[in-house]
Amino acid sequence: MKDGERNDMITCYIRYEIDPDKVPEFEAYAKAWIALIPRFGGTHHGVFLPGEGPSDVAMVLFSFPSFAAYEDYKIACRKDPDCIETWAFAKAAGFMKRYDRLFFRPEFEGDLESFREMHRALREEG
Repeated sequence: MKDGERNDMITCYIRYEIDPDKVPEFEAYAKAWIALIPRFGGTHHGVFLPGEGPSDVAMVLFSFPSFAAYEDYKIACRKDPDCIETWAFAKAAGFMKRYDRLFFRPEFEGDLESFREMHRALREEG
């Protein structure tokens, strides 16, 4: 990305509260989405299953080029047979107690020079 260009990419973070006795079912569901998200132009960054700590918390991260692309995905997957089957499985298996969806603007490029300029200006102000 060039200086002055805006990063429109969004990353969706979903935190799930799941039934700890149904982690294998949740894992199957989450892995299905790893395969499905690219079909709609997104990039899946993986599923993070319970490990050390709480046994009922899992999360997923996936990105789309823009929020508009994410909205297009939501509309398209309502008609996709694999997505419909995946949601039906989640409902029937009953592993999901709740989930929270948050959106972030990711940054992947480092910029030490801008940091140094900002830090220098802050020291000069103080």
